[in-house]
Amino acid sequence: MKSKTDKKLETQSTDRPVLAICYDFDKTLSPDDMQAQGYIQSVGYGVKDFWKETDDLTKANEMDDNLSYMLKMLKESEGNLLFKKETLMEYGADVELFPGVEEWFERIRSYGEQKGVIVEHYIISSGLKEMIEGTSVAKAGAFKKIYASSFYYNERGVAEWPAQAVNYTNKTQFLFRIEKGVLDVNDKRVNDYFPPDKLRVPFRNMIYIGDSDTDVPCMKLVNSYGGHSIGVYNSETQDKSKVYKMMKDNRIRYFAPADYSENTELDILVKAIIDRTATNEKLESIHYACAHESGVLSEDDKE
Repeated sequence: MKSKTDKKLETQSTDRPVLAICYDFDKTLSPDDMQAQGYIQSVGYGVKDFWKETDDLTKANEMDDNLSYMLKMLKESEGNLLFKKETLMEYGADVELFPGVEEWFERIRSYGEQKGVIVEHYIISSGLKEMIEGTSVAKAGAFKKIYASSFYYNERGVAEWPAQAVNYTNKTQFLFRIEKGVLDVNDKRVNDYFPPDKLRVPFRNMIYIGDSDTDVPCMKLVNSYGGHSIGVYNSETQDKSKVYKMMKDNRIRYFAPADYSENTELDILVKAIIDRTATNEKLESIHYACAHESGVLSEDDKE
């Protein structure tokens, strides 16, 4: 059994700030739910029927809706396919991505490098980790960490039980993990106190990109602490109803089409946030130096 000290704690760079960009997945990076892009059809269901029965299961048993869809996937796989991690990854490989997503992560990282900012990309999704890991961008190493629902697999590699169920409220824990550099999902140091100048990624240096109500707790948290929440919508349908509502409810600061290509609204917006981060963190460094010298932050806080 690993001790508390065995778990890795990400450390802050001494000379460059870290900007964490956190993404929902379904309808944020992909136009549709990942399960609806091959899996549901392969077990003989229509997409609407599958989700309706999942919703009925949730209501009838007062279940978490993510546990419901995971159970539904397991049950419907019986007699249709071998429900293994590799199978889910194969379905993930076929998931459609919004325009520009393939090139987005490295381009934004490179822009950050030019500005003296370390840019890291994180997934925080109620979808399936195994399917996200099967996407081309995940295989190319786009993400620092993928936080998503996942299964436990038996000795034969077959899924038996949920290992993680990520819903709209517990999504927020992962923001605190990123903030403190405590990235392991079982590391209890996420509850420890960190002095403000020792936080690896302060909330002011976070961007959360999402599309709907399930992202609201994360958006609100990031907004409340000086970060940047962005609502995205499908540029083909041009349906802005959700982002308008999130804007009116003060859940997001900005919205843009889910087009990740170069020189689009989203690209220009995120680069502007990187520019602001580079400038603002110079001022924060001066502030903390003054705070330590004056005793506002004690020597103990430095350790």
